[in-house]
Amino acid sequence: MEVAAIFLVIAVIFIARTFKIVPQQHAWVVERLGRFDRTLTPGLKFVIPFVERVAYKHSLKEIPLDVPSQVCITKDNTQLQVDGILYFQVTDAMRASYGSSNYIIAITQLAQTTLRSVIGKMELDKTFEERTSINTAVVNALDEAALNWGVKVLRYEIKDLTPPTEILRSMQAQITAEREKRALIAASEGKRQEQINLAEGQRQAFIAKSEGERQSEINLAQGEAAAITAVAEATADAIRKIAAAIEQPGGAQAVQLKVAEKAVDAYQHLARTNNTMIVPGNMTEVAALIATAMALMKGGAKG
Repeated sequence: MEVAAIFLVIAVIFIARTFKIVPQQHAWVVERLGRFDRTLTPGLKFVIPFVERVAYKHSLKEIPLDVPSQVCITKDNTQLQVDGILYFQVTDAMRASYGSSNYIIAITQLAQTTLRSVIGKMELDKTFEERTSINTAVVNALDEAALNWGVKVLRYEIKDLTPPTEILRSMQAQITAEREKRALIAASEGKRQEQINLAEGQRQAFIAKSEGERQSEINLAQGEAAAITAVAEATADAIRKIAAAIEQPGGAQAVQLKVAEKAVDAYQHLARTNNTMIVPGNMTEVAALIATAMALMKGGAKG
């Protein structure tokens, strides 16, 4: 009975050492008699007991690695506290097992030294503006070195950049001054634009007023010209009609009669409106006018 139990235990140990189940996204390194033999992929695998053993187990998932905070000195000799996070992935299980004694420590140290080197080439203001370029430079440097460790560096992100307290105060003061400067510039630009708008409005109003006055004068002149033209045309028409009437039989006698009547009326009007007696210098003129008028009237009656 005891022998059977011993054989059962040995069988269980043999099976446990022979059959291996590798999880998804994992890679196991198998050594045979102390030397690398093969890499086990996910699934059910077989290992020769006591001859082969699983020496290393690696996860092939993307791994985030927190890079410890460190002090970096910028190009303008300013201390800067920097910390970040690194994302990497094991791509070659054999190299990850034998390329470095501890690839995580190696990647962390290389990330810190590379970050100090990159920031040392920049001024303080540029470090805040060029985070993307800093991240890219660190990834490129790490990725080249990590190939020998069977690791692929995917990306590096700076979590925080913290300058000294004095620098923070001076930067805040600079930002405040810059904002005040922009506010003053904006206010002056507003006043300048307002003055330009007012001047332009006055100019447009003056132009509109002068154009109105000019158009008004043109209209008045055109009206006066039209009135003068109408009067002239009416006068010319009347003269033409009178001349045509004079050319008719008895026209000349009618004109003479009209002139005599006007003369008599003029003397009568002067006599009525003036207290002074007005006597013509030659009375024969009045008599001649009256005689002429009477003769014309008689001639007109006969005709």
